[in-house]
Amino acid sequence: MYIPPHTQPIVALIAGILILIMPRLLNFIVAIYLIIIGIVGLGLIK
Repeated sequence: MYIPPHTQPIVALIAGILILIMPRLLNFIVAIYLIIIGIVGLGLIK
């Protein structure tokens, strides 16, 4: 799976705004991010 280079900064901005609005989302956002990075890093998604 190809991820365009500008995707990560956009996701980071959206996550940052959501965390400022609703701090309880931090745990979910971090968990989802780590799962996605782990799956991509293992090559399970191409």
